Amino acid sequence: MFTLILYIISIAFLIVSLYKDKKKTKMALMKSWKSFENILPAFAGVLALIGLVLTILTPEIISKIIGANTGFLGMFITSIIGSITLIPGFVAFPLAASLIQRGAGVMQIAVFISTLMMVGFVTLPLEISYFGKRVAILRNALSYIFSFIVALIIGMVVR
Repeated sequence: MFTLILYIISIAFLIVSLYKDKKKTKMALMKSWKSFENILPAFAGVLALIGLVLTILTPEIISKIIGANTGFLGMFITSIIGSITLIPGFVAFPLAASLIQRGAGVMQIAVFISTLMMVGFVTLPLEISYFGKRVAILRNALSYIFSFIVALIIGMVVR
């Protein structure tokens, strides 16, 4: 229902925009379509990979590897995966929900999402070129540690 309301609001604003300035609205729609075309191949690939992984990994396997009973080892596994993976947030959160529904632990997924968003092992060379080696490594290390702190707090709140 909430999604339907958002669609209605978006369409209403689009109509208002068309009414105010058709030329700018058409230009904005063309730019957004080009952006969508650029994102689509990577997005489709990530979705296909996630679909394949969720098909192969049964709830029992997920529970054994990153379930609530795996403790720190499961958190460590998900932190490594999150640190080296490049998944956009709009894909990561539905993936996290799917993993929790299939038996993953909340703290393990909290570490995964935190490291995914804050730690950039793959992007570290680019970050070093902008901020310098010391700052980039320090930021990533502190973010990695903070991910575990966040997961522990979430674990205390959710239980």
